[in-house]
Amino acid sequence: MMYNCIIVDDEPLARELIESYLNKLPNFKLVASCANAIEASSILSLEKVDLLFLDIEMPVLKGTTFLKNLANKPKVIFTTAYRDYALDSYELDAIDYLLKPIFFERFFLAIQKFLRTYNSSNLITENKNKRNNYVFVNKAKKQIKIDFDAILYLESFKDYIKIHFKEDTLMIKESISAFEKKIDKRFIRIHRSYIVNTHKITAFTKNDVEVGKIEIPIGNSYKENLIPFFNSI
Repeated sequence: MMYNCIIVDDEPLARELIESYLNKLPNFKLVASCANAIEASSILSLEKVDLLFLDIEMPVLKGTTFLKNLANKPKVIFTTAYRDYALDSYELDAIDYLLKPIFFERFFLAIQKFLRTYNSSNLITENKNKRNNYVFVNKAKKQIKIDFDAILYLESFKDYIKIHFKEDTLMIKESISAFEKKIDKRFIRIHRSYIVNTHKITAFTKNDVEVGKIEIPIGNSYKENLIPFFNSI
């Protein structure tokens, strides 16, 4: 895996040093070397950046102020000649705080911290996505696993739901509104009694959607909310 990096420092020699260190690492790509936070802001709006090496005391805009105002923050390693900002760096959830002059051994330790943090957060995200691909339902005192992709649509019968699959159905005791909170964004409510798997829709009009040969009505109160979805198909 390649990690995209940006260096932001008003000192040219400091930028060159970090760049030389990055060149020793096979999986790190320097996207840009910026003399100030304004330059870096332009790059961040265009490029996906995984790691930001950020000086603090810079003209125009301090590194800490710049980071606080970033909407999508990459992982950050502060590089500075001042000890006074160490507390600020921890409050900003920085990976590490490197004091100048920066030696390669200390730089390498900071990189290892970054890799542990980055890979750990990605693993959590992957596991969350995996959990979102299925749900367990209660049926006859059993917890039955149902893959979201196997569901065609859901039909409500008061306090019960009938889950429709390609070959059969499953009736469970649960309200459709409660079940709606457990499923992911591929499902859309089109009627107070119906939720449809959008991946299974084969045709639609302003009044109904088709899942194979099944026509499912669109409720009048749901039509306006469905316009953006149907326009995006």
